[in-house]
Amino acid sequence: MVGGEKMEELRVGVVGYSAKKFDKVKAMGDIKEAYDKIEKKFPGREIEIVSVLIDLGIPALAYREALKRGWRTVGIACSLAKDYDCFPVDDKIIIGEEWGDESAKFLDSIDALIRIGGGGQAINETNETKRRNKYVIEYDLSALE
Repeated sequence: MVGGEKMEELRVGVVGYSAKKFDKVKAMGDIKEAYDKIEKKFPGREIEIVSVLIDLGIPALAYREALKRGWRTVGIACSLAKDYDCFPVDDKIIIGEEWGDESAKFLDSIDALIRIGGGGQAINETNETKRRNKYVIEYDLSALE
């Protein structure tokens, strides 16, 4: 709150690898750079980071950096997330039984999107976000096998 007024929210989706191995140092650099870009493009907004709830991969890194910046966190996932360690987000939304069931709610919930690597679902969500004319930041990141 600034001067008694609530700041306008900006919900930023973050997608990318969850289970695959990747260069965490590069990914963390990409997250920090993307967050800096978001802050510069949308000054004075109260930022929330929205991701897949599980405490793995890109979502885990994105949530931790959000906390360092004092931002709220939101997790949107299907019920299979219960089989994983989940990040202690501020708000949790469970939709559907299979991975991907949450995708429509996720896309409807965000104002902007950051993609760092990722597979088919991350690419599809990025393309749909662009189709909706929302702000998108993308970084290529190879999976390590």
